[in-house]
Amino acid sequence: MRSGEEHAARGGADGTGPADPADPADPAGPGGPGRRRVLRVAASGLVVVASAGCGGSPHRARPTPPAPDPGAYRLTGHAAPKGTDDWRLGPIGPPHAIEGYADRVSVLPGETFGLHVSTTARAFRVSAFRVGWYDGKQAALVWASHTVAGRRQGPYSTALDTRMIHAGWDRSLEIAADGWPAGAYLLRLEADSGHQRYVPLVVRSTSAHGRTLLMHAPATWQAYNDWGGNCLYYGADGSYARRAYEVSFERPYAKSGAEKFLVYERAAVVLAERSGIPLAYTTGMDVHRDPSVLKGATTAVALGHDEYWTPEQRQHVTAARDAGTNLAFLGANTCFRRVRLAATTATAPPPVVCYKTDFYADPYLADHPHMATTDFRSGPGADPESSLTGVLYEGFPTDAPYVVENPDHWAFRGTGVRRGESFAHLVGVEYDRVTPGSPMPRSIEVVAHSPLVCHGKHSHSDSAYYTVPSGAGVFSTGTMRWVEGLMAGTGLDGRDHKMDARTRGFVTKVTENVLTGFAEGPAVRHQPAPRENVASLYGGGRA
Repeated sequence: MRSGEEHAARGGADGTGPADPADPADPAGPGGPGRRRVLRVAASGLVVVASAGCGGSPHRARPTPPAPDPGAYRLTGHAAPKGTDDWRLGPIGPPHAIEGYADRVSVLPGETFGLHVSTTARAFRVSAFRVGWYDGKQAALVWASHTVAGRRQGPYSTALDTRMIHAGWDRSLEIAADGWPAGAYLLRLEADSGHQRYVPLVVRSTSAHGRTLLMHAPATWQAYNDWGGNCLYYGADGSYARRAYEVSFERPYAKSGAEKFLVYERAAVVLAERSGIPLAYTTGMDVHRDPSVLKGATTAVALGHDEYWTPEQRQHVTAARDAGTNLAFLGANTCFRRVRLAATTATAPPPVVCYKTDFYADPYLADHPHMATTDFRSGPGADPESSLTGVLYEGFPTDAPYVVENPDHWAFRGTGVRRGESFAHLVGVEYDRVTPGSPMPRSIEVVAHSPLVCHGKHSHSDSAYYTVPSGAGVFSTGTMRWVEGLMAGTGLDGRDHKMDARTRGFVTKVTENVLTGFAEGPAVRHQPAPRENVASLYGGGRA
């Protein structure tokens, strides 16, 4: 079976290709003599000029910025924010029409962050939408900016040793997240030309005690981000050999600006909020840095494509499981890549480092011989992900029906499924399976056992459930299309892959069962124990 780097030319699991490289325009760097005017936009609606340099680019004249539009600012009530259908992205326009990035992957409510925007338009605005469930609407407008003067920024730089691309643009706005509830946000950049793009941001929770914790995956978003030409899969020439070893958050995300969030995470957030269970929000990078958010959580949820983990994040999530926190893995290929976060003195998020098959070229390895930035299952320091997830990533690409094995499992309650019932195209494009011989929990139940063919080899994708002595339960779907299945037949975000409304109903009910069942506390106290069936399915140690 092929591993992730072997589909580099496809641009990742969803088959997306490389974006157009950026066009250098303005060499003025942050903090330098060309630093532009910076606006601090607070929740009060006040606009304060924080600095007023006017250095310009030698390549183009900078237009006089328009006066702020005092009528543009508005703030919704936070006690009961109202949903809106006007959160969808309009036309993104030609390359670089408008694009930007935040200098934080997450903030606490009330904290400030910088937004770095480049646009060919004369002016732009920003609207902040919180994704969730609002009486049938799937987002709420929480904040909107005044009109801000537009400016084309650049150029980006490329590190010679790691091929990391770094935009390093000046800050366009400083935004205070005052009154913003914890959650997943889409900041929509709106150029006066009519072109738009997203910038994703998580407003994280300080604690998930008694709550279900949604862990967003910005390290994976960034690994696939080919803005400027390089990502962890390929370089600007499309080759694996010229891929980056390190990727920076100080650049926009390609395409819509939030593709991985929209395809693999957004629908799960909406469903979790609709279920009414107490929720908390964080990112894998924040769990790496500070595991305290996990303390007392009923459940920690890895969403649809959460491939890149640090050893620290994995250790912290494992410790939470062993303290009684249930785990749900709503995708496949989870915790597959072992990465590190680069040491940096900058306030921006640290770059993600993953040398993959060239791990021996990483100078860090000399003093840290068991910290190879490659697959977790590979040496040195091999530690297959199956000891945490219960399943092992096996291959790409495949397209197969999802086949129910144990219809009376509690996760399938209310679905009415029978043994052998199938849901076309739900297994793909990457998949996991229970793999005898790999490290895995002592007692594990395969609840769906889906035959497939990948590169001519017959195998299976497995949904699996196990428990540990702390009482925690762990559920893994075994397919990367699970969250996309929540949108099947709707035409929203991800692709349907020919999945239909029947599949959407099944995936929705199973996900609700898992989330609400786990929200009651350690699964052993509330749900039937797993029934070991691996030997009967795989013949003991035979794969």
